[in-house]
Amino acid sequence: MGFQSPAALLLRLLLLQGVLRLVWGDLAFIPPFIRMSGPAVSASLVGDTEGVTVSLTVLQDEAGILPVPTCGMLSNETEDWSVTVTPGAKVLEVTVRWKRGLDWCSSNETDSFSESPCILQTLLVSASRNSPCLAHLLIQVEIYANSSLTHNASENVTVIPNQVYQPLGPCPCNLTAGACDVRCCCDQECSSNLTELFRLSCFTGMFGGDVSPPFDQLCSAGTTTHSVPDWFPFLCVQSPLANTPFLGYFYHGAVSPKQESAFEVYVDTDAKDFADFGYKQGDPIMTVKKAYFTIPQMSLTGQCMQNAPVAFLHNFDVKCVTDLEVYQERDGIINAKIKNVALGGTVTPKVIYEEATDLDKFITNRETPLNNRSAPRIVNVEEHYIFKWNNNTISDINVRIIRAEINAHQKGIMTQRFVVKFLSYNSGNEEELSGNPGYQLGKPVRALNTNRMNNVTTLYLWQSAGRGLCTSATFKPILFGEDVLSGCLLEVGINENCTQLRENAVERLDSLIQATHVAMRGNSDYTDLSDGWLEIIRVDAPDPGADPPAGSLNGICLDVPARLSIRILISDAGAVEGITQQEVLGLETRFSSVNWQYQCGLTCEHKADLLPISASVQFIKIPAQLPRPLTRYSSWSPS
Repeated sequence: MGFQSPAALLLRLLLLQGVLRLVWGDLAFIPPFIRMSGPAVSASLVGDTEGVTVSLTVLQDEAGILPVPTCGMLSNETEDWSVTVTPGAKVLEVTVRWKRGLDWCSSNETDSFSESPCILQTLLVSASRNSPCLAHLLIQVEIYANSSLTHNASENVTVIPNQVYQPLGPCPCNLTAGACDVRCCCDQECSSNLTELFRLSCFTGMFGGDVSPPFDQLCSAGTTTHSVPDWFPFLCVQSPLANTPFLGYFYHGAVSPKQESAFEVYVDTDAKDFADFGYKQGDPIMTVKKAYFTIPQMSLTGQCMQNAPVAFLHNFDVKCVTDLEVYQERDGIINAKIKNVALGGTVTPKVIYEEATDLDKFITNRETPLNNRSAPRIVNVEEHYIFKWNNNTISDINVRIIRAEINAHQKGIMTQRFVVKFLSYNSGNEEELSGNPGYQLGKPVRALNTNRMNNVTTLYLWQSAGRGLCTSATFKPILFGEDVLSGCLLEVGINENCTQLRENAVERLDSLIQATHVAMRGNSDYTDLSDGWLEIIRVDAPDPGADPPAGSLNGICLDVPARLSIRILISDAGAVEGITQQEVLGLETRFSSVNWQYQCGLTCEHKADLLPISASVQFIKIPAQLPRPLTRYSSWSPS
């Protein structure tokens, strides 16, 4: 086996060092190694970041030998590179930038696109406290020249082909005119030698040039897929690839100015008015002006859509981030009238306003305006909507808007929250049903705690944050039909008392199930214990017995309850209007124990170790009728 290069050995050392430091809770860069191909890269420095100094140096690989990393003579800026540190929540964001700009590369290249790197260097970012090095980040820089910076844009008008007969963009990843786009293998401006450099990392799918893939019903598509139904050869479509359903989706529209409305957007005249026939789950709610009733919502790509229709019986709770410089006040909710033909009229939202108490909770990066004498303006920071429904109609709409008064020229980033809940018309409070009568998938499992006055509660799991410690973890409800595994980390010292450790672990796990009963149905009445409420079966943690004498076995604890298994038995309980209703038959919680031992590095230091504890939820479906047992036949003949 041959010797590895010094850069590879240093990389392996930094990777091992970063993993061990992260486990021990020390400083560590994530990731510890970066391949840099652009003008800037970023990494996270996690751990105890108080009083930490970040430095940068360029490593000189002379005669195949890299120098030993030191933190004595480092700085945060060199002739060509700079490093900036942005503090965050228990983490530092470290950004390394090339100071000269990529046009420096273009000015030093004579070819249209050089096939050798313009910048090829190795950088070392170090984190130190009072001189000793605590963590390292290795950056391998390999930047190619971009010739598009040296060419002027063409004034020729681009000829757009007829979109009905051929794709508008046969190579969507070809973004730079007159230059080769890296990883874009359909770019005709890339030479064969240059394409060979990134041939194994080409963009795939439509962005990579596959703009007219064969559709599933095409007979030739069945030869490239492994799983096709038995009837496929008889019912597939014989058609040339040029005749594809992906073409013809474009149309020639007209550009016209429109007024942005907060809660109403024009609907095409061909749209179906669902309110005339009663709403079904998922139908958009209509106004009397034949327009959608809209509230800002989050799209699948994570962007906030300002004019998203509200779907009937669809609850959501979203947050939208807006720059105050481009924010526009929303109007129209007071005058909006919801069409409700089945009840013989319209429904007007009832709106109440509240003033925000803590403005820093909603607006960050605030800048004090120079002109403080200008008139203030009102912004909505939270909007809560409660729709009361009855069968397929809406009977009432209550809106609570939390608003804040800011300067008219205030700058900053505002976070708005929009909440929509649909409640049954006969519900006296805002308690949400999880089904009627059976549970709906994705709804919270309802629970009661008869040992306290306010007995309504919920079954929870952990939602880790930051370093994943139990002290900073938040809770999320257990949703019906969703098997989940969650956990967090307990900090344990080498001299930890084993009895106290077991009690602490059990207390953390018990905090998830602060309930005595679970609802059998999604609409079980909280005030009537006989209305389908089942007692939770608890299997206590095993008794570990007597601990060894103090001081005899430091750093070892036996039978520590570290896992909580929550098993929920469910079954089909009939159907309502053709929809299968599911109910809970029982819920059991059971502890599992592990043997914990303090993990030492090269030496055992008095630092906190991490003990992972976890909770799992498993939904087990019981058939309504037990299946017929299998029969084993055996043939026997006398010899």
